[in-house]
Amino acid sequence: MATGSAKIEQGEATREKLIEVGRELFIEKGFAGASTEEIVQRASVTRGALYHHFSDKKDLFRAVHEQVEAEITAGIGEVMATVDGDASDALATGAMTFLEICTDPKISRIGLVDAPSVLGWQEWREVDLRYGLGLVVAALELGMETGVFRVQPALPVAHLLIGALTEAGLIIANAEDSEAARAGIEPPLLAMLDALRA
Repeated sequence: MATGSAKIEQGEATREKLIEVGRELFIEKGFAGASTEEIVQRASVTRGALYHHFSDKKDLFRAVHEQVEAEITAGIGEVMATVDGDASDALATGAMTFLEICTDPKISRIGLVDAPSVLGWQEWREVDLRYGLGLVVAALELGMETGVFRVQPALPVAHLLIGALTEAGLIIANAEDSEAARAGIEPPLLAMLDALRA
């Protein structure tokens, strides 16, 4: 029993190490530049261990991307929860926090530069929606319940907002000057959010 448990723990530790190293190399070199040989060497595991946990480099990237998306969503949610204002203020703060995150190449390279091409548009959008959609819907519904936002179906509005935020993130992540791009995008995005008010 203890041996089986120890093997499970060791396997999980190996998987986490591969994700950690994969993340480092995908940030440093991009998906194309990070070789599986370098990943296994830096993680101090065998190639067999890599393929035991992940079917290929893309599968490892998928796990890294999911981890990044989960961290981003949790971080934005925490920031929104501390806002001393109404649901509109919280939603605007969440959007601005996301745009700020998009200026960080350690995040944007994985989530906005490589992920669309590595995973394909459909899978990338599915992950994006799985993590961010619930947060936006919750803020919209709270705003409608408290009279801050006009009452309307929250889900289609959330999809439109996620689409706008994603496009803004792509522009920022791919710009030569990400801070300047962010500064240009923030005012019209805030105006869109303000238009939701009752």
